[in-house]
Amino acid sequence: MNSKKSISPGSVSLFTLVLPIFFESLFRMLVSSIDTFMLSSYAQEAVAGVGLVAQYMFFIQLLFNIVCIGAGIVLAQYLGAERHEEAGLIAQAGAVMSLLLALLVTLSVLGGSWWLLSLYPLEPKVHTFAWQYFSIFGGFGSVFIAFNMYQVTILRTYGFTRDTMYISIIANLINVLGNSLALYGWFGIPVTGVVGVAVSSVVSQIAAVMMTRYRIKAHRSIVFRQQGWRTVPASIYRKILEIGVPSAGEALSYNVAQIMIMAMVATLGTYAMSAQVYAQTLVRFVFVAALSVGTGAQIKTGYYVGAKQPEEAYKRVYLYQLGGTLISIGLVLILNLCKRPLIGIFTQEQEIATMVYNMLFVSFYLETGRSFNLITIPALKGAGDVQFPVIVGIISMWGLGVLGAWFLGLHFGLGLVGVWLAVGTDETLRGITMLFRWKSKRWMTKAIV
Repeated sequence: MNSKKSISPGSVSLFTLVLPIFFESLFRMLVSSIDTFMLSSYAQEAVAGVGLVAQYMFFIQLLFNIVCIGAGIVLAQYLGAERHEEAGLIAQAGAVMSLLLALLVTLSVLGGSWWLLSLYPLEPKVHTFAWQYFSIFGGFGSVFIAFNMYQVTILRTYGFTRDTMYISIIANLINVLGNSLALYGWFGIPVTGVVGVAVSSVVSQIAAVMMTRYRIKAHRSIVFRQQGWRTVPASIYRKILEIGVPSAGEALSYNVAQIMIMAMVATLGTYAMSAQVYAQTLVRFVFVAALSVGTGAQIKTGYYVGAKQPEEAYKRVYLYQLGGTLISIGLVLILNLCKRPLIGIFTQEQEIATMVYNMLFVSFYLETGRSFNLITIPALKGAGDVQFPVIVGIISMWGLGVLGAWFLGLHFGLGLVGVWLAVGTDETLRGITMLFRWKSKRWMTKAIV
């Protein structure tokens, strides 16, 4: 008899799952902006160097997400089926895979970061700052980043999203405090610059790992043993990879596509690039809401499918989608109503402000479509239907998003409005396709358990 507390698919409401995820994401975005501001007060070369490394750190997190996404989806279905001992094996397998992947990343960064950064035509000071941050945070910190991400996935999948919210807030505050000590020399501590900032980032990740581990052990319902990992069947590892690899590949493709679009925007001039950055910064606060709903929808769908209640999932996801889309539209409306004071925070240049005004208006179209993808696609993946959204997504984001941005923005001369219309068309048509996929119920044949 399993002594662990059972988890019913309906035991955790979507609201309970989503609200902490939303505030956690919101807080992380705010702290990221604070980090950039603090570095800018130290040296512009530091901002440039750390900013360059941030692209590679994001790629490293995508690699770790292979395990997090795969294990999270498989785990949710096993929990829905109330197969808790097997859920424990999934948690063990994911931990082993996270460790191996993190060690590989650590060796790669420590051995190749100097050479990699030398490929860029950087000023010596920028190169040094970039290497210091990359080798410390990306090298020595990778194991802790991987385990923090993975243990957060475990807690979220079991429904303990409030824990991850508090842990994220504490860890980020530790990071900000460490940055302050490193850059401002409080209490007579020597200013250590970028090295100190990197060490602060590692320390915050270590603290997060310790806190997530403590909370996992505190919840009796979570089966996550460290012993006996050698006995985990190979089929468990295979299931995690079958879900995780395509999902991470789609995320990588999306971000490369965004880099291509930004390169096109760069040809429109400095004002256009600034307007793009400001507009993206504002709408990020819109789609983080849909992103949070999507994360909750993925977990709930996994519960229902694992519990052999696909019809319940079918009905619920429509409600999740409706709620998420209405929230997105409401937030875009607020942005447009408050656009002048908001944009005034970033710039007083009227030409840039006008560009941002136009993009915020187009964001009614873009963010409505994006909400479909951020909610329905995770629901499909939560049901085990991974291949279809990944294939359609890659074709659409390049065929409509990137190519469309070139045609409308550059070829037909519509500028940033054309670029955003193209991206909105990609998001909207892809989202409609995903809704039809959900309506077809083909995903009901893709259950993992």
